[in-house]
Amino acid sequence: MNSKQVVLITGSSTGFGRLFTETLARKGHTVFATMRDPAGRNAKNASEIRAVAEKDSLPIHVLELDVTDDASVERAVDAAVAKAGAIDVAINNAGYSLTGLAEAVTTEQAQRLMNTNFLGPVRVNRAVLPHMRRQRSGTLIHISSAAGRIVVPAMGFYCASKFALEALAESYSYELAAQGIESVIVEPGQYETPVFGNMVTAADETRTNTYGPVKEIPAKINAALSSTAGNAEEVADAVLRIIETPAGEKQLRYLVSPQSFGVDEINALTKRVQANMLEAFGLAADTRFLKGKAVGSGQTLS
Repeated sequence: MNSKQVVLITGSSTGFGRLFTETLARKGHTVFATMRDPAGRNAKNASEIRAVAEKDSLPIHVLELDVTDDASVERAVDAAVAKAGAIDVAINNAGYSLTGLAEAVTTEQAQRLMNTNFLGPVRVNRAVLPHMRRQRSGTLIHISSAAGRIVVPAMGFYCASKFALEALAESYSYELAAQGIESVIVEPGQYETPVFGNMVTAADETRTNTYGPVKEIPAKINAALSSTAGNAEEVADAVLRIIETPAGEKQLRYLVSPQSFGVDEINALTKRVQANMLEAFGLAADTRFLKGKAVGSGQTLS
């Protein structure tokens, strides 16, 4: 694979996505920074990104992409491939947090959250994978969270969305390995991004108010996360390192966090358990990344 890659990033208007865009482009990677409504609600953010690209001659292209809309995802991916000829890396970054007691979260709120945080990556991956499979190479990067491995009170639905994403991303890693495509999970801890200011709160206050002192847990969690937040550039630097790691040498999971909370221990144990499961089902060879070797259909990885 060419050392300079074509990268499509969702949720690039602010936060991690914005940092990924600039960090990767400054290293020479061609970046398609995607976001909802770059001519409207995100016009200022899109303009700022274009201005930086023009000022510093960075290979950044802004595209409209709404991860909750199949047609929007397909249009953006088709436009990126038409312009660059390929997509080497897709970074599923778009997402948001929902806080509040689980009973107070409405079904509509839960559906919206999963539609973005979980089904969004499903749509993006379905759009980019046919291109990656034709070129027999590529990387799917899923921006999960430490909350994709541990459960935080008053963040149950957010954790559930990230747990679901991690399960799917790991399944992709097994199913796509023999085709030369890697699936990677990045688990950021608490970092200073607009996510804290953009949290959605459980809507059913009537139910919240029946919980007595427990109803204060969401505020305590939010305060604790905000007070210990690290420099988000650490996550962008980690993503850059992952992208520049040679094919076949990437890990499945990367914890990037000021504090571990034991997530690294969970990951180490899970790795052993999953390896044993694959061996027990006779799937270890089928799910191994076969760099440069013949695979099931007799084709050779390029």
